[in-house]
Amino acid sequence: MIDKRILEQLFRQNYSEMIHLASVLLGDDEEAEDVVQDVFLRVVDSDIPPKNDYYLLTAVRNACLNRIRQMHLHDKVKRLMPLEDDSALQPIDKRMERLDDIATYVDEQLEEPHRSIFHLRFDDDLTISEIARRLGLNPNTTYKYLMQSIQQIRHHFGKH
Repeated sequence: MIDKRILEQLFRQNYSEMIHLASVLLGDDEEAEDVVQDVFLRVVDSDIPPKNDYYLLTAVRNACLNRIRQMHLHDKVKRLMPLEDDSALQPIDKRMERLDDIATYVDEQLEEPHRSIFHLRFDDDLTISEIARRLGLNPNTTYKYLMQSIQQIRHHFGKH
């Protein structure tokens, strides 16, 4: 564990520059604070202190790029499977029945690893990166499988 005084010094010397960098990259002050806090938590959890200030700025930049990548993937998935306009007007029992039909279809018709990826994403709310790590897959492959699953579901339920 790194000496507390060293961490305080790092924090005071670099916080404003790290926040500024994250805010510029993310365009959101709250997200920027989250990213910077995550970086500091990783530094605290590591046994090796950062070699220099550039390490911290690089860590913030990389964390921001990862966050942006996650947001883009999330937006792509949402666009591929938008909510139907009239679904909000349907009675709750009809909507629940449709969700049950989708869940049954996923469990009975999707092959592995599509089924596991779908459940991890929508039941466990894991990110593409987290799913890829858990299943030992490339994130791009994981994303491709998820998209194939969603398209297969949309195609099937578009007919019914």
